[in-house]
Amino acid sequence: MQQFKQDFIEFMVRSDVLTFGDFTTKSGRRTPFFINTGRYRTGDQLARLGEFYAAAIEESWPEGIDVLFGPAYKGIPLVASASIALAGKGRTVGFCFNRKEAKDHGEGGVLVGSALADGDRVLIVEDVTTAGTSIRETVPILRAAATVELAGLIVSVDRQERGTGTRSALAEVADEFAMPTRAIVTLDEVIEHLHGRPVDGRVVLDDAMLDAVQQYRQEYGA
Repeated sequence: MQQFKQDFIEFMVRSDVLTFGDFTTKSGRRTPFFINTGRYRTGDQLARLGEFYAAAIEESWPEGIDVLFGPAYKGIPLVASASIALAGKGRTVGFCFNRKEAKDHGEGGVLVGSALADGDRVLIVEDVTTAGTSIRETVPILRAAATVELAGLIVSVDRQERGTGTRSALAEVADEFAMPTRAIVTLDEVIEHLHGRPVDGRVVLDDAMLDAVQQYRQEYGA
């Protein structure tokens, strides 16, 4: 496992973004682990988060992309921080995001940021994808703006669980929209790195919690 992946896993724990316990996902599933990027709350955290996304983007899309798109609301700081981090690596990439409601005054429209043009390679940036619902809402917005090329989707963590069928949500989205899907880390990598390992003196994934995660995966895993 690359060092940036190990660092990202511990960064999520330290930021209280990756937590273990008893939660309910947006899709209604009770889960023993949860990823909440809404808990990133300082400039330093956003700067580091952007660097992790940038590292994963450079690894999976070395040929380059034109625009990062962040679905409102959580995707907005993700694309802003990732584009800043990419600029620090010498890659100028635009970013844009959508409004929840179209603006009927000023410049109007539903998109904010880099104007999309025909032929743009657009990479969608999300936190996590459990059922793929937000992506299915996002793609029509992009296609209504211009004849763009969907470069792909990147999320922070691949939960590696079923979407609407028997395959993973990321696999379903990849097939449905003919685009690659990637994650900074997968649940397998999280387990490999965190099981029994103290982070700042605290083990968040002990044997009992690992059993709960594995039971969840038996029911919902892809």
